[in-house]
Amino acid sequence: MADNRLKPVGLTRRLVLLAGVVRSLRADHTLLVRREGERLRVSAPQIRFLGGRPLEQLRNGVTVGFVSQVSLFLESQSAVASRAVDRFILSFDLWEEKFTATRMGPPSRSVSRLTAPAAEAWCLDQSLALPAGLAPRRRFSIRLELRAEDPRETAAVASQSGISITRLIELFSRPPRSQQPRWTAGAGPLRLEELP
Repeated sequence: MADNRLKPVGLTRRLVLLAGVVRSLRADHTLLVRREGERLRVSAPQIRFLGGRPLEQLRNGVTVGFVSQVSLFLESQSAVASRAVDRFILSFDLWEEKFTATRMGPPSRSVSRLTAPAAEAWCLDQSLALPAGLAPRRRFSIRLELRAEDPRETAAVASQSGISITRLIELFSRPPRSQQPRWTAGAGPLRLEELP
């Protein structure tokens, strides 16, 4: 007769896997993470930010700015080991019903004639440098934060000389205003050796 009871080792392994799933679900959405040399490439296919108020503004001929931050945390999640901040501007062509997206850089890049899903994917395809000395088995987590720009904050973040990375980081250290659209996504705990 077979023994169908859970063995302590099997139970422990299942609890560790379950804990990893629960930790990765803390964010609103899940990030996809892959390794490209000394960088991590993250994408957030579940985030749909071209809707609601931002889409209404775009369809009324107003350009809409978004700011994003991708942070890599080592095991404890208490300190950021690597960070990438970005700002992009979207506009909408009323005749073609297509979007133009501009990443404010550096370097600045622009792409046009995009559908809403293609514009969202282009804007959220982020690259993050790996921290020096990150061991293949060391656990880490990644979090993406995205906010629609508040016009009152835009002047502090962007000027004629470019984007102030310091101001963008300060912006993400404050909670968003109550009516400011925002999205988050996360992944982890992960290990480099597990990534494609």
